[in-house]
Amino acid sequence: MVGRIIETEACIAEGSAWLAAREPRFAHALELSGPPPLRRREDGFRALLNAIVSQQISVAAAAGIWKRVEAAGATDPAVLRAMDDEALRACGLSRPKMRYARALAEAALDYPALRTLPDEEAIDALVAVPGIGRWTAEVYLLFSLGRADVFAPADLALQESARLLFELPARPTPRPFAEMARAWSPWRGVAARLLWAYYRVAKDREGVT
Repeated sequence: MVGRIIETEACIAEGSAWLAAREPRFAHALELSGPPPLRRREDGFRALLNAIVSQQISVAAAAGIWKRVEAAGATDPAVLRAMDDEALRACGLSRPKMRYARALAEAALDYPALRTLPDEEAIDALVAVPGIGRWTAEVYLLFSLGRADVFAPADLALQESARLLFELPARPTPRPFAEMARAWSPWRGVAARLLWAYYRVAKDREGVT
C-alpha cells in the first residue's frame, strides 16, 4: 500500500507542523531555516539517469555532463543503448557510469508501476539495477515519487544535521539513524527536508563540513 504523497507546499507545511508539535528540535530547525522546499522532480528514466550521472561528482561537473547527455539524445533509452563507448565518453561518462547507464537503459523498469508499489518494493526494484544503490533509490522515492514517509539514513548531510540538531556525540550511523527516524513517521520525508534545510543554515553559521 502506498502512503501519503507529497504534492504541494501545503503537504510540506502539514508535515512540518506535525513534526514541530511532537519534537521541539524540529520546531527550532523550522524557526531557523523556514519552510523546507518542496523539491519535487520528474520521475522515470531521465530522473534515474541524471542521478547516475551526478554520483560522486560536483554539482557543476554533473550539470556540464548532463547538458552533453541531453544534446546527444541519450535521455532516450533506445538512443543510449545504440551509443558506443566513444560517444558516451564524449558526453563525459566514466567507464563505470557507461555500464550503469546502459544497465538502466536495458532494465526496462515499469516506471508507472513504481508509482503504485509500496516503498520497500519500489526500492527493491530500483536497487536491482546496477549503479542504483539504496540511497539513490530512497532519494528517487522522496523527490520523484513524493513519498511522504521515506528517509535516507545513509545520507551524510542528514547524519551531520541530526548530530547538530539533537546534540549527539557523533554522526549516527545508518541503522541507528533509521531507528531514530521511526519516531518521525508518517512524515519522515518532511523530516529529511527539514534536516537538509537545517544543515544548510548550520553550515553557513558554523562552518560545518
